[in-house]
Amino acid sequence: MSDTKKSAFISVVVPVYKAEGCIRELYSRLRASLETITRDFEIILVEDCGKDRSWDIITELSSVDPRVKGIQFSRNFGQHYGITAGLDLCTGDWVVVMDCDLQDRPEEIPRLYAKALEGFDMVVARRGKRKDKLLKRLTSWAFYRLFSYLSDMDYDWQVGNFRIMSRKIVDNFRSMREKLRFFGGLILWMGFPSASIDVRHEERFEGKSTYTYGRLFKLAAEAIIAYSDKPLRLTVRIGFLMSLVSFIYGTYILVSRLLYGTPVMGWSSLMVSLYFLGGIIIAILGIIGIYLGKTFDETKKRPLYIISRKVGL
Repeated sequence: MSDTKKSAFISVVVPVYKAEGCIRELYSRLRASLETITRDFEIILVEDCGKDRSWDIITELSSVDPRVKGIQFSRNFGQHYGITAGLDLCTGDWVVVMDCDLQDRPEEIPRLYAKALEGFDMVVARRGKRKDKLLKRLTSWAFYRLFSYLSDMDYDWQVGNFRIMSRKIVDNFRSMREKLRFFGGLILWMGFPSASIDVRHEERFEGKSTYTYGRLFKLAAEAIIAYSDKPLRLTVRIGFLMSLVSFIYGTYILVSRLLYGTPVMGWSSLMVSLYFLGGIIIAILGIIGIYLGKTFDETKKRPLYIISRKVGL
């Protein structure tokens, strides 16, 4: 095992957004943890145009330690595109992906690496007691339950982006260039042997999360659309179910009229039914329209991201 530790080159990919207050602490703790494994490593910080001093700090750290490398996007593309850019440019035999807010502890990386050496292509960090607000934990749990149901993939809601992956997984990830990016879903879809370890989840080192509930909802909707066509299949089932109910009810009205002379009444109920059905139809058309719109975006073949500046690469 010691020979493997000496020869391994490790990359750490960290998307950065409005993190000027924690980048130096992140670098210091990453360096200390990685040097217990190997001195051959790189830290790739992908700055997603947070319009603070993050890029200046990344440039400063790179000038002091050439193992620190930076990428700055031309505009804000999003966290999962930042991860994609880092994985596109990393060169490590093993690659760690983590967030920049230090809720993921760099001190867990040696444990992830040791577990990976047991024969796993990927080891994920499973957060025990999450240091997030109750509402965020509940919405996260609800999203991953819904995502697992719609995508037919068993996604553990206690697992975030923090993990270590082999070069094989990274190379395969690079080949997937769809516009709708959900890092965890893409990796899970591959199906390579993986393991997990329980880690301690920390409070944010500095500041507040930039993920508003609106942004989280948008990410959840896009992830579901990207990995599942089950919403479309569910609309078909709803259509057939409503047709069956309508047929049964129509048969009941006809039989009541012929056998018992029951008058056909209910203008109010008729109008309510029409509005209800109209709403269902419009919602179904909206779902179809969203899928068509995303298909249109894929056909444009635009780059996933645009890099404005690099340092150390």
